[in-house]
Formats: sequence, structure tokens, C-alpha cells
Amino acid sequence: MPATETPQLLRPVADVSGPLFVGIDLGGTNIKVALVDNSGQLIAFHTEPTNVAHGPDNAAVRMGQSVGLLAGCVGRDRSGISAVGLGTPGPQNLSTGILLKPGNFPGWENFPIRERVSEHCGHNVTYANDATAAAYGEFWVGSGRDDSSLVLLTLGTGVGGGIIIHDMTIEGAHSHGSECGHIIVDSSPTARICPCGQPGHLEAYASATALKARAAERLENGATGSLADAVALGESITPILIGSHAEQGDAVAMDLLMETADWLSVGIVTLMHTIDPSAIILGGAMTFGREDHPVGRAFLDRIDTCVRRHTFPTLAEKTAIRFATLGGNAGSIGAAGLSRLAWKQHNTPMHA
Repeated sequence: MPATETPQLLRPVADVSGPLFVGIDLGGTNIKVALVDNSGQLIAFHTEPTNVAHGPDNAAVRMGQSVGLLAGCVGRDRSGISAVGLGTPGPQNLSTGILLKPGNFPGWENFPIRERVSEHCGHNVTYANDATAAAYGEFWVGSGRDDSSLVLLTLGTGVGGGIIIHDMTIEGAHSHGSECGHIIVDSSPTARICPCGQPGHLEAYASATALKARAAERLENGATGSLADAVALGESITPILIGSHAEQGDAVAMDLLMETADWLSVGIVTLMHTIDPSAIILGGAMTFGREDHPVGRAFLDRIDTCVRRHTFPTLAEKTAIRFATLGGNAGSIGAAGLSRLAWKQHNTPMHA
């Protein structure tokens, strides 16, 4: 089945050498595939629609074919790729390679995705949660490349999480490790319900879904200002719209963002006291322009202030809180990096 987009070669073929690794990031909208070298430099990239309705077998075939497509970009065949990694949304059974019941993939339940992708690409496949893969990407060559450990929180439709400690991913005994979006931040009887069905989870307060819901409630209760005017004229409530009006000085919009930062800081303090990582990295679509944008800076500053008010002095002084840098490539680069780790372990000689 042909790809919908031609792979993009980002470096001259003459500059490509050494072992090469492919990482596949399965998303609800797109499949992203990266070819990287041994240092984590992105060599080529490919993306195409997931087409969830076409089913998991169809996607597995195309993911397998993408490995050959990217190898061909640099004059190799599939055997010229040293290892392949795959990141998918949960829940999953990482030890068996089964995609269990992903919420945005109806009809994909209990699918042996690692095995099927492996069959179609001709390689054993290293399998990870997509947020864990993104966390490893940031740890390897992104915002956390100088850190010994990190927690990545991906702020989007939900709140994903990945924990990396000295090249080790925290996956847990039941493939549910690093589910940082589901730590409890509100135990009150009126706690908001998370999309997973449980009350009081971080995702119910700090995701794009939660931000939109709180904004709608404010406006329904009579809040006024430029954000309210825009929605009254037919604009859809989105984090981008809220961030835009916060930049324009709308008090309601800015208060919504600061409230999101406050809730996020509660979760971050819990993670810092549990893990004591070198850094907390914030990624995903809901970072409001990051530090290069005034709203992004205000968002990060509020988180930083709240965290430092509630954590131990040593952690307040030494734990960095910063934005991610790899953007939408983090998952595919990280999946490639995890395959490289497995490849290195297999190919490192044992010494007496």
C-alpha cells in the first residue's frame, strides 16, 4: 500500500554512516516514523494518516513498509537498519506486545501489534508506551539530554507521562508505570471525573480537555471579556483561543491558564517527592508557545513558583522545570532510541 507522503531526507546520503535505527510513533491521527543515526540525529522522516477505521492489520502493514521506505532514502534495504522501535498509546501489555483497549482506536482491542509490525518490517521490535518513548527522546537528544533522570508530562487532549532514570524506563509490573496523568490531585467529594472514569486525576484538571471544560463553565456562569465575546460570535473554545486572549490581556483567559498551572504544580510536587528526578519536562500541544512566548513564560513561571512553594528546599533549588524541545518528533526519535538501547545490549560483548 503506497504511503501518502514522500519520506523527507534531512541529511545528505554521503553524510550517513554507522548503525541506523527506525522509530515508529502510532497516534490517533498520524503515524510518524523517524530514521536516526547512532547519535540520535534525525536523518529522514515519514508521516501518513493512521486511518484508524481501516483497522490495525492495515496500519501494521504500513508501519512495516515505512521501515523499508526510510532505509531506501539512504540507499539501504531493510537489512541495513540495525533496530526498530514502536511507541503506541495505552493501555497495553508491553511484555507480550499486545495493544489492549486504546480509547481512540475502536476495533483495535487485544491486537498483537509488536508481532505484526515485526513481521512486516523484518526486525524484532522494541515496544513502549508512546509517552515513555517521547520521554526517552527528550532524555537522549532533547531538553533532558544533560540530565541523569527526568519526568516528561505531555499536555494535550489528556496528560501523558514518561519517567527515565539513567537510561531505564519505568514501565511497571503491569505495563502501567509512568501513568503520571492519573495521580490524584483532588480527593474532595466534588473532584472532577477523569476521562478514565476515576475522580480527581491530574488529567481531569491539567489537560486540554479539562481546560476547555473549565472555560465553558466560566462563560456559562456569566464571565465577560474578549474570550467570552469571541465564543459568543461562534469561536470554538480551544487552548489556542484561550492562550491568544490571555496574551491580549483577557483576565478570564489568563486566570484559566494560571489555574491549570496550579493544578499541574500539585502533580509535579508529588512526582518530585516520589522520584527526585533531575528535571521535569513539559511537552505536548498545550505549552502556549513555550518560553519564547509571553504566555508560555507566564505559564512556566507560575508552575515554577507554585512547585517551589510546596516542595523540599533541595528539590526547589536543584530540580529544573522546562519545556520539551523535540515537539512532535519526540515519540518517533525516542522509539528509535529505545530500539538502539536494546540493540546495544544485545551487541555488547560480555567480559569475564
